[in-house]
Amino acid sequence: MSLMSKLLISTLAISTIVSANVQPSAEDLLIYVKKNVVKNPQVTVKKINIIESKTHKDLPGWNILLTNMDIEYQKKEIHAPETMFVKDGLITGSLINLKTGENYKETIKPSVLFSMYDDAHLLFGNKDAKHKVLIFSDPQCPFCQDVVPKIFTASKENPSKLAVYYYHLPLLRIHPVSDVLTRVMHVAQEEGNLDVVEKIYSLKIKAQETNTTTILAAVKKHTGYSVSEEKIDAEETKKALKADEVTSSRMMVSGTPTIYIDGEWDKSRIKYLELLK
Repeated sequence: MSLMSKLLISTLAISTIVSANVQPSAEDLLIYVKKNVVKNPQVTVKKINIIESKTHKDLPGWNILLTNMDIEYQKKEIHAPETMFVKDGLITGSLINLKTGENYKETIKPSVLFSMYDDAHLLFGNKDAKHKVLIFSDPQCPFCQDVVPKIFTASKENPSKLAVYYYHLPLLRIHPVSDVLTRVMHVAQEEGNLDVVEKIYSLKIKAQETNTTTILAAVKKHTGYSVSEEKIDAEETKKALKADEVTSSRMMVSGTPTIYIDGEWDKSRIKYLELLK
C-alpha cells in the first residue's frame, strides 16, 4: 500500500452537505473531506483546490469536481488528488458502473491545457506533428524504463506523426537519486543533448543514492555527458523542476508513467503504437 493510500481512506458512503443543485464551496468540500475522506488523525487538511468541474455522458446530473488537497503530515506538505461527485445535495468520492465495473474516480482526469504543449517541454518529434504525446515520468521508475524509451524511439523515427512533450515527476520518496538525475536531464535538454535524457533511463544506480558527486560521475560514465553541480543547482533549473511538479499536481498525476495522447489519458500506455500505422 502506498504512503498516500495509508494517509487517505476514502469513503463510498454518500453524505449530504449542500442544498440541491448548488455546487459546494471550497469550505463545504473541506468539511466533507475532514469528516469522510481523511481518517488519519496525524494528517491535517489545510485547503481544497478545485482544479476543474466536469460532466460525463454516463453520469447524467452529476457534477464531477477534480480537486487537489493541501495536507500536512509529519510537518511535510503534500498535495493529494481527490475526485468528488456531486448531485442534488449528495456527494461521494467514488461512482462505479455495475454493468462495466468502471470506476469513474480512476478514469476521469483533468483536461490537458494547450499551454502544456510548449517548446520548453518538446523533447522529440516535430512541433507540428499529427499527434501529441504528453509524458509525466521518473527515469528510475521501472515501468517508465520499460515504456518511455520506446515512445522516445517511436517519436524519433516518426517525427511527423508523434511529438513528445515531457514533464519531470521524480518520485523522491522511492527514488531519492531522481532529484539530481532529473535536474541533469533538464540541463542536458536545455543544452540540446537530448540523447542524454534518453540514456539516463538505462542508468544503473542505487535508488537511495543522494551524493551529487557520485551521481554525476555515474551519469558521465554511462552517457559521456559532464555537467557541473553549479548548473544543476542553478535557480532557473530548480524553478523549472518546480513548475513541472505544479503541472503534475494540476493534472492530478499520482504515478508514473502517466501518458496522454492528444489530450486523452492513455491507461494502456501503448496507444501511440496505433498512431504509427
